[in-house]
Amino acid sequence: DLIANGLTNGEIAQKLFISTTTVDSHRKNLLAKFDAKNTAALIKMAVQLQLL
Repeated sequence: DLIANGLTNGEIAQKLFISTTTVDSHRKNLLAKFDAKNTAALIKMAVQLQLL
C-alpha cells in the first residue's frame, strides 16, 4: 500500500522504522516474485489480484 501511494524507499523506511536497505530488499523480492519489470507493473498486478 505504501509503494502504491508513491512513497520512496526512504519514506517507507521512516514510516516503518526500518532501514532503506530493508525496504529495497523487500521491493526487489516482490518484483521477482511477481515477475514484474518495474514498480508500476507490480502495483498493476497487485490490483488485478485484489491485493490492493
